[in-house]
Amino acid sequence: MKDNFSNHAADYAQFRPTYPAELYSYLFSLITDKDFAWDCGTGNGQIAVELAKNFNHVWATDLSEEQLKQAPKRKNIDYEVHIAEKPINEKQKFDLITVAQAIHWFDFEEFYKSVKLCLKPNGIFAVIGYTVLHTEGALNEVIERFYKKITDPYWDPERNYLDDGYLTIPFPFKEEVVPKLEIKVNWEKQQFLNYLNTWSAVKHYEKANGHNPLTLIEDEVDLKWGNTEKRDFIFPLLVRVGRL
Repeated sequence: MKDNFSNHAADYAQFRPTYPAELYSYLFSLITDKDFAWDCGTGNGQIAVELAKNFNHVWATDLSEEQLKQAPKRKNIDYEVHIAEKPINEKQKFDLITVAQAIHWFDFEEFYKSVKLCLKPNGIFAVIGYTVLHTEGALNEVIERFYKKITDPYWDPERNYLDDGYLTIPFPFKEEVVPKLEIKVNWEKQQFLNYLNTWSAVKHYEKANGHNPLTLIEDEVDLKWGNTEKRDFIFPLLVRVGRL
């Protein structure tokens, strides 16, 4: 599994969008027991903290110690540096296993061995992600050019799984029907730029070229932002949910 985020873990925690309440309501409606949950690839603990409000115990793992340092501490969350593909104790059993914006980095076959081993018979496994944000008007043209032209050569190949809506990842589970879900944010211009700056492709571009690619679009963002302090942005959510 690659680690593209340890070097800017604080920015990732501060500027990435959060998942909507509707996502958690949907997931929790599918299970009756809420004893143990595992959030694999937890990053800064965003999902784990929400799970901890409903589950007795949450095991939240990530390969990045720097990311885990950004995670909020809760009495019923055990954070641990753990690679997704590493075998786990077969005695560990979970009512819910989540992977948010991370599974495309995993070795599917090795990770799924653990999922199948430790998911309870009535438990669910949820893969969560989001695709490129969009907004109203001409600013979308800037976003599309930045994503598909300027940064495109610098994305890791695993990004294709997100572009494909997570439909091309192996998913050997009995799949549930998932409602349409999305993340909605209302951001100032600097919040928008700060988010773009967390893209792994931006970091790869910067390393290769010696300057940040955001400088190539800042003037155009100013021009097309419009006469408003904040803008609404939407991230379409990608969610696949399955059972054994």
